[in-house]
Amino acid sequence: METSKPQFEKYVFVCTNERSDGERISCGKLCGKELHAKLKEAVRQAGLADKIRVSKSGCLDVCEEGANILIYPENLWLNHVEMNDVSAVLEKLGIKA
Repeated sequence: METSKPQFEKYVFVCTNERSDGERISCGKLCGKELHAKLKEAVRQAGLADKIRVSKSGCLDVCEEGANILIYPENLWLNHVEMNDVSAVLEKLGIKA
């Protein structure tokens, strides 16, 4: 095992987990997939893709509070996120939308 510094300044984990029909709600079926795509594109357009990594996440086990986003290193948990919150999420990343 080796230890190294993170490649990016910030990491944004967007839950895109999808459960089978009949199981409890999941972030992917709320708007997790769309949030991931929109945030990833906005970071790229802001020219910050080399500093901020927007990644899909598997289940964070709180889908009832979804869609969920986790931002590191700030250790910031965002829940009940909707598409109309994208600008506010970007502001938390230091990007003016």
